[in-house]
Amino acid sequence: MAKDKLPVTPAIRLLRQHKVPFNGHLYAYEEKGGTAASSRELGVPEHQVIKTLIMEDEKGSPLVVLMHGDRQVSTKELARLIGVKTISPCPPDTANRHSGYLVGGTSPFGTRRAMPVYVERTILDLPKIYLNGGKRGFLVEMEPHWLLSLLQARPVEVSIA
Repeated sequence: MAKDKLPVTPAIRLLRQHKVPFNGHLYAYEEKGGTAASSRELGVPEHQVIKTLIMEDEKGSPLVVLMHGDRQVSTKELARLIGVKTISPCPPDTANRHSGYLVGGTSPFGTRRAMPVYVERTILDLPKIYLNGGKRGFLVEMEPHWLLSLLQARPVEVSIA
């Protein structure tokens, strides 16, 4: 897909500014379809489609968790690892405010508010990943090492099958 045909979101602006190689993929967004729908639409394994989850600790401090599409986050383990009492997913309106994106279109790149980013360690072993590009129905395909260099993402082991 030609780059000029892609939606221009804060995520895309950031990726272009840092000269990150990526391919954009538009697909028919399905309400509440999640990564199962996007992986089916793109014909890629759900394990390679990465969820961008906006969560917060007990004080309301937001954070980003990047997780395989076919896995869940152990919030108890994540809280233990980062030294807080509890972590819970933000309600959609709160997540939208923190990230600047609509839930279902949340990208870890170009968020409205700077937040710490935690990435499931095994994501970094994949040759390519697909993450949200900042709009519902739009994923970017890229190499996972950019999560470390561009987001300073901290690798963690908090997945639940």
